[in-house]
Amino acid sequence: MGIKPSYIKSLSQELIVKHGNRFSGDFDENKLAVSEVSVIDSKRVRNRVAGYITRKVNRRKEI
Repeated sequence: MGIKPSYIKSLSQELIVKHGNRFSGDFDENKLAVSEVSVIDSKRVRNRVAGYITRKVNRRKEI
């Protein structure tokens, strides 16, 4: 769909390292988890981070 900005990737990687066990393959659950573990004012940025984390988790399951 497009190239993800580096701040989305870096924030997502940081959250996965610190709170990896809180995230699953479900986008809606990850939205809530991102809201709980970080302070992101923008709903769009929160959703993009949650989507990137969801993709990472699902890719990890496939391998």
